[in-house]
Amino acid sequence: MKTILTLLALLFSFQAFSQKQIKGTVTDKKQEALIGSNVYIKGSYDGTSSDVNGVFSFNTTESGTITLIISSLGYEEQSIEMNLDTLSSNMTVIMKEAFEQLDAVTITAGSFNGSDESKQVVMKPLDIATTAGATADIAGALNTLPGTQKVGETGRLFVRGGEGRETLTFIDGMQVLNSYTPTAPNTPSRNRFSPFMFKGTTFSTGAYSAEYGQALSSALVLNSKDMLGEDRTDIGLMTVGVDIARTQSWEKSSFAGKIQYTNLLPYFSLVNQDIEWVNAPEAASGNFLYRTKTSETGILKLYTSLNRSNLDLIENDPFQPGVKNKVGIANDYIYVNGSYRDILSDKVGIQGGVSFTSNVDEAYRASDKRNDDDKGVHLKTKFDIQLSPKVSLNTGTEVFARKYERTLSNELGAISQNQDEVSSASFLEAETYASKKFVLRSGARLSYNSIAQKASLLPRFSAAYQTGENSQASFGYGQFEQLPEYDLLLDNSKLGAEKATHYIANYQVTKDRKTFRVEAYHKEYQRLAKLGESGFNNNGDGYARGIDVFWRDNDTFNEVDYWISYSYLDTERNYRDFPGSYTPTFASKHNFSFVYKHFISSIKSQIGFTYSFASGRPYNNPNEDGFNQGRTPNYQDLSFNMAYLHRPSIIFYTSISNVLGNQQVFGYEYSNEANMNGVYDRVAITPPASRFIFLGVFITLAKDQTMNQLPNL
Repeated sequence: MKTILTLLALLFSFQAFSQKQIKGTVTDKKQEALIGSNVYIKGSYDGTSSDVNGVFSFNTTESGTITLIISSLGYEEQSIEMNLDTLSSNMTVIMKEAFEQLDAVTITAGSFNGSDESKQVVMKPLDIATTAGATADIAGALNTLPGTQKVGETGRLFVRGGEGRETLTFIDGMQVLNSYTPTAPNTPSRNRFSPFMFKGTTFSTGAYSAEYGQALSSALVLNSKDMLGEDRTDIGLMTVGVDIARTQSWEKSSFAGKIQYTNLLPYFSLVNQDIEWVNAPEAASGNFLYRTKTSETGILKLYTSLNRSNLDLIENDPFQPGVKNKVGIANDYIYVNGSYRDILSDKVGIQGGVSFTSNVDEAYRASDKRNDDDKGVHLKTKFDIQLSPKVSLNTGTEVFARKYERTLSNELGAISQNQDEVSSASFLEAETYASKKFVLRSGARLSYNSIAQKASLLPRFSAAYQTGENSQASFGYGQFEQLPEYDLLLDNSKLGAEKATHYIANYQVTKDRKTFRVEAYHKEYQRLAKLGESGFNNNGDGYARGIDVFWRDNDTFNEVDYWISYSYLDTERNYRDFPGSYTPTFASKHNFSFVYKHFISSIKSQIGFTYSFASGRPYNNPNEDGFNQGRTPNYQDLSFNMAYLHRPSIIFYTSISNVLGNQQVFGYEYSNEANMNGVYDRVAITPPASRFIFLGVFITLAKDQTMNQLPNL
């Protein structure tokens, strides 16, 4: 034992002796200290943050030539190459502002800005990938923010009393159709797009810009990266499949491509599932992004996402033992996006693009088959005009065409239905700085839809006032319209657009890498689709109101980042087949999330935990009087992840959802007929497995052998 202790002591003393200290100061061009700047060695966990005097200091066991990265919100990231073997003195790093702007208040009501270029960052792309339980899924990570609902059986974004379909996704300003992958019953789907194809994410929970339409509750805006860095090849070996990615850069252009094959059969053979699989979920996908500079200020980007997936299973009737049906779905998906951005003059910028989406689902249950073919084209042009240092305009026009076809067939024959939609819109929005402490944004969206056959003028307004050096108050208002889902439009092609009006008040404090915000909102629904005696009409209505609270701290504890969010929701709707105004089944009154991330430099690892809680959701119990009077058990989930840097270019990664194995109940299915005692039997709707375990090894091949996929995990 004494020998072992002696060896350990020698080991630790050798490690301490071999460490080198990197120290310096981070300032702006006025030589004022920059607090909270991130300073780290590229490809490792060695690093720190600058203190109140802009001073940083940390030890590293690295040697030879390394690349030191320094980043600070609102400033251009710097890369400094240095030789640690000859390092002997302090350094001073002078940061350059990322872009010229007024040192003024910015509007935050109803918006979580996650751009790498923004000074009002709440969640960056890296946060999406490193949030435990999210498994690098955009929607999974955003579901830890206030204003969202835990609807575990879908995995989609349900925002402030809105259904999942009321949140739309936009890439480089262009609309995306069917942004989620198909999946097995009661298993969450995933957003089709990788967060690391994008430089920023803006998640608007209400009162968003007039530039975006056709979404009642929320807009998820993704902006793809402009140019990539060094050439590299990334390989991923996972318990659910394999992937390979390649990045290639030239003088004026760059390309990034990733292909992935997923097959859950090996995983399901090890982890028992409460599903009788015929063919486990299988998918092949590819994502490609090409960028080229057309001039000193212009850039053209082409983004493509392709996916083919299928699954087949046996559906057992819980109320009729022995009755089984074969069920399956195959999906073919194509999304192509071309966008162009340039500066026409020192006061005018232009951005435009075109996108195409094709989504084909072939589903069957026993002898019944359904084929859904959904295609859409979106064209858009907009201008950013700087009228003066204090007044800017955002204006543009767009056209969206969509064709939806459905064919239902069985042994008796086939029935086909279709619905064509053409919508056009123009928007104009002005942002005015009345002073450095007060900013106004006002505008409107004029739109016309061929199905509703009606033009609508929808106003938008927001404002912010700086209440202190690090605090501000914001207000947002807006009217929004969205067509009902196509299932209803096929029943009644004359249904008009549904409408929502948002009112939002927000208070936010950001200081020393800490953010606190509280937001109250009220949302009125009008013209919701409602089932009447002769079919669906627009006589439905509803409301949603509540309070959201968010706290994030990346400063208090060394190498620890955490955030806490809480949402209170009060909502009712009189729509669809509801007999009156009731809380819908997807809405829970209380939602809470705690996300914790700890960077352990000594073992070159990052660990993370996410705890999620949601109060019981309504369900309709036919054995009791009333409607939607039941409540499911509370939802609780504790998830864990860990990344270990085995070598500079090799990472081992693991993620476990629902570590404690809590039984999640998403609702209940009742029999169609009462039993001999006059009671309707029921079974709980639960996930097919209590946990999901992910293991992976990620390898990077590059000239710079310190490069790895750590930022992607």
